[in-house]
Amino acid sequence: MTVKHVAILGGGSFGTVIANIIAHNGHQTTLWMRDAEQVEMLNRDRENLTYLPGYTLHEKIQATQDLEAALAGADMVFVAVPSASFRQVVRQMKAYLHPGTILVSLTKGIEDKTFKLMSQILRDEIPHSKVAVVSGPNLAKEIATLSPTGAVVASTDAVVRKSVQEILRSATFRVYANDDMLGVELGGSLKNIYAILAGIADALGMGHNTNSMLVTRSLTEMARFGVALGADPMTFLGLSGVGDLIVTCSTPLSRNFRVGKALGEGRDIKSIIAELGQVAEGVNTLKQVIDKAKAMQVEMPLAQALYEIIYNNQDIAHIIDLVLLEEQGLDVEFEVGRPKQLEH
Repeated sequence: MTVKHVAILGGGSFGTVIANIIAHNGHQTTLWMRDAEQVEMLNRDRENLTYLPGYTLHEKIQATQDLEAALAGADMVFVAVPSASFRQVVRQMKAYLHPGTILVSLTKGIEDKTFKLMSQILRDEIPHSKVAVVSGPNLAKEIATLSPTGAVVASTDAVVRKSVQEILRSATFRVYANDDMLGVELGGSLKNIYAILAGIADALGMGHNTNSMLVTRSLTEMARFGVALGADPMTFLGLSGVGDLIVTCSTPLSRNFRVGKALGEGRDIKSIIAELGQVAEGVNTLKQVIDKAKAMQVEMPLAQALYEIIYNNQDIAHIIDLVLLEEQGLDVEFEVGRPKQLEH
């Protein structure tokens, strides 16, 4: 399908770099932001000073605080707001969409109380819509500096996957395809939990061996949980699974890693979140995942350990020791079946 006008809802760092990629690809791009002052500054200075200072934005980007104006004539809409406000924004936008608009979630997270992923919220609120999700190891500041980056678009609709790939593809931003939306979204949500643990380990002076063990055991735990919900375990070996997990567990550019490091240094979780000034989805996701895992009887020792630290104020060193001394199980829990073929 031909896409001429694209709207991005949410002017955080990731929404901003995605908008810039799309504009550089020649599409008229509208960026919806809540703050009138930020809208004015962006349109005047061609810069999102709050989230990406120094990053020049393309002239085809027009920022607005008016949701109806942002969505007017949009062929494709990317939603990049925090998971806590995702449903509210989707409810507001549905009155302004025209039939056939492709809806793409850029948000990583799980809705509180419902355990709904963002694509499921889109389907709840706008039934029969064309839906896709984009995820992967996508640190916005590195995308902004044109560091080569890979992402994955997941949708059950081959035409939608292709359309999103074409809109986002650039010389430094490559987009791969998957039809397992559940697995892709779970990977992007679950990895935030383990990035906090990796930050704690880093603060405690543990080295690369520990980080590697944490990443691989976290991947096993993510896939185990995902399979229990119906996801393809192989999805977790892709960009939205192990790819995203590696990057968020290894750099202070990850908000969740920074949260963990501050916890490991003895800081209080409330003061950490307050100082961060941005959403650290791992904290919000953790309780929901633990409750769901218990209900499904899925073992998640690493996530449970973090839960004890954050919600039960357990001693960090003691909990980490318990995790490291846990009974040793299988290294790899899933076997590769036949090669996967996407529907065209």
